This record gives sequence, C-alpha cells and structure tokens, in this order.
Amino acid sequence: MNHPRVIQGGMGVGVSDWKLARSVSSMGALGVVSGTALDILMVRRLEQGDQGGHVRRALAAFPDQGVAARILERYFRPDGTADTHDFSAHPLWHADSDRVAADELAVAGNFVEVYLAKENHDGVVGINFLEKIAVANPPAIYGAMLAGVDYILMGAGIPVEIPGLIDAFARGEGGSVRIPVEGFSHGEGYALDFDPSTVLANPPERLKRPYFLAIVSSYVLALTMATRATGKVDGIVVEGHFAGGHNAPPRGVLSLDENGEPIYGPKDTVDYAKMVGLNLPFWIGGACSMPESLEESQRAGARGIQVGSLFAFCTESGILPELKKRFLEKVKADSAQVFTHPKGSPTGYPFKVALLDRTLSDKNEQQRRKRLCNVGFLRELYKTPEGTIGYRCPAENEKAYAAKGGDASRSGDALCLCNALFATIGLGMKYASGYLELPLVTVGSSLESLRLMIERFGLSYTARDVLAFLGLTPAREAKR
Repeated sequence: MNHPRVIQGGMGVGVSDWKLARSVSSMGALGVVSGTALDILMVRRLEQGDQGGHVRRALAAFPDQGVAARILERYFRPDGTADTHDFSAHPLWHADSDRVAADELAVAGNFVEVYLAKENHDGVVGINFLEKIAVANPPAIYGAMLAGVDYILMGAGIPVEIPGLIDAFARGEGGSVRIPVEGFSHGEGYALDFDPSTVLANPPERLKRPYFLAIVSSYVLALTMATRATGKVDGIVVEGHFAGGHNAPPRGVLSLDENGEPIYGPKDTVDYAKMVGLNLPFWIGGACSMPESLEESQRAGARGIQVGSLFAFCTESGILPELKKRFLEKVKADSAQVFTHPKGSPTGYPFKVALLDRTLSDKNEQQRRKRLCNVGFLRELYKTPEGTIGYRCPAENEKAYAAKGGDASRSGDALCLCNALFATIGLGMKYASGYLELPLVTVGSSLESLRLMIERFGLSYTARDVLAFLGLTPAREAKR
C-alpha cells in the first residue's frame, strides 16, 4: 500500500473534525478525525440546530433509519443556534449495564463524522481513538467502519486487542476487549462485548477492514504491538513528547524541572534504525512540522510525518476562531507559553496546555469552576468493596473521589478535559447558575513552525497552506 506521507493529527474533541479531515484528505494526505466523544458531539450539534444540515444529511445515509429517526426526534432542535449551550445531560458510559441507547449514539456519531469527512472526494480518511477510553471504543470503532473509514489510529495506551476487534467487525461479527479495572486481579479482567445486531436491525455481512496504525512513544511499545497484537498492525506512529495533547510519561521515575514540567531524557529518544527493523511503515510525530521534516523523516527510514499543531490552528479546524487568533498573536509576538502539565489529565498522562487567559489554564478559573464529572469519558473503573465496578474521576469533587478510594494526590490538579475541550470548539455546557464551561487549548511545545507559518501566510491560513509549507502542494501567494 502506498500510504500517505503526511498524517494530519487526530486532535482533541472536534478540533480535527470532518471539515479539516476532508480538506486534508482531498489533497492527498491522510486527514484524520478525532474519535473522542463523537456521540456527544453529534448530539450537541443537533441541539444547536444542525447548522448547515450536515448531521441530518449524514444520518439520512445511516444504514438503520429507525436509529436515525430516534436520534433526531430526541435531540434535533430546529430553533437551536450556535449560541445554544443548554445541552441535554448525557448518560455516562457504564460497562456493566444496558448500553443499547449509548451504543446507538456512539455508532451513529462515529458514522456521521467519517461519512462527512469522506464525502465528495477520493482521498483516504482516518480516525484517531484513545485506548484509555476503553468502554466507549468498540461501538465507536464499529460506527467508523460502517462509514468506510480507511485508517484507524490509536494511542494513549497499548491497544494490542484492537486489531483483532477490527478483524471481527470486518467479518460481520461482534467482538470484545478487556477493560482494565483497578483492584481486579489478573484473572478477574472484565470483557466488554459489542454485538452490532443490538444497534442495527440488519448489520452488514462484512465491512471493509481499515488499516490499523498504533501510536506509540518508544521502540519497545512498537515491538509489543508488532508481536503481540491480536490482529495485523499495518503501521506505527512514533510520537515524541513535544507533541500536543496527551504525552507518554518519561520512562523511569518521574522528575519535574523548575517549572513543574516532566523531565524527559535519553531513554525517551527513539532509535529509528530499530524501527526500520520491524519491517512496518512508520511515521514520526512531535516537532516534525518544519519544511525539511518530511525529507529528514524519510532519511531516517520513516514513511513520513504526523503533524498536529499546524493543522490545529488552520481555518478549517474546529477550534473557535477567537481562540486561534489569540494564541497565534502570542506566537507572532514571541510570548506564547505551553505548559506540559504532569497531572492535568485525569488519565495520569502528561498533557500540554496553552497558557491563555479566560481559559481553564488559568489557576483562578480552575478554582472558580465547580468540580463535577458529567461527561465521564476519562473516568477510571475500579472494584468496589461489594465486588462490582465503580467509576471515579480525579477531576470530580475531591471528597467524592476520595470516598470512592481515589488517590487524593491525583485529584487537586486534575482538570476536566471533557468539558473544557468541548468548550474549545464552541460546544461548552452552560448551567442553571449561569456558569459556562471554559475552553482549554492544547498545542505542541515546539512553536517555531507556527512562527514560520505566520510569517509566510499571516494569522489566517488554510490546510492547503500547511501542506504547501510541508512541501506537498503548490502554495497560494504568501500574504504581504
């Protein structure tokens, strides 16, 4: 397979949305939609009136119109606007209860995003999932495959069971994955099953099998995926700690520098010669977005590069235009700051945030927000004293988290990424008290390529400009 040389990163909730992915894919690179919380994303777009009619157009193509009709009847608000923020409360995911309604939304939401990303062009489209969101992944993956997704990428964990799950779905079968539950012994592992017939009246007998790319931070993890996965791994994305969003923690004991950021060392550097020895195509991500990066990656034996932050701030991305402008102005003025927060994510992984006022990166704003967990994608599962499965999140109320046996040291600094990332794309919840969830912008820590983009194209640039900057397409005339 002649895989694309440039992969557009799957960024945040709705940042790499269908509009960005479609634009990138139509120009020959791999456009990737974020697969995180696409059920809630679909619902909130419908509640905002489905501006442009895109969700309804995609649902009209959904294989089970009974499911589509139920979703529209419950959530579509014809009088909704882009300023609507009084969204419906979403049922939290549970591994051990009736999940049919939640599975319907997950399958449909992922179908919608991939369908729109693939519409009206012949390019290939990918979707990016987090292994950490284990409970939601099976129906989400199925929904993406139902829409004919070409690539599935997954990181934030070691997704050895996902290739086998993809194979089962491609054969028209159901599948299962093991869900980690804190407190369960090795023999008590919980298996989460998904049967397409619980959502679709007539599931397809077969589905196209997409390529599977594992996102890893080290050769050891790449080797693990290549040798232990339950199905075929078609390639590897090696993502360094300069990349935006979640980063793998440093190998060994966690140490912090004078700014409170994790210290990475030689053990966190990947030997690309070893990667070549795996005989799998691989891409390099994290601080690989300069004009020379593509050629340098290929000299190292890689197929190409994964690029995130340049695409995150282009006009087609889902980040609110006002947030893009404010951050890029700081980059232009050489005053932008990016902090690798060692405890900011409920997952326990380091997470990069742009330090901007009027966002959740501001400690005063963090203290003003009432701590609650009402989206729940990053909750951890644990064994209760009764032997059942419980759910807790370090970003919820500290006392509630501690009462569930949570580690108090993880609670104080944890941020509610679920709500904040929705706010970053204009879909933040507003409460009866009048409080509107604040955004949180994530970006890679290497900003030189963004500075060069601004010099060449100005503060407003397109995905085409990014690809031109990387040496893939003719550039439009640079702004004077």
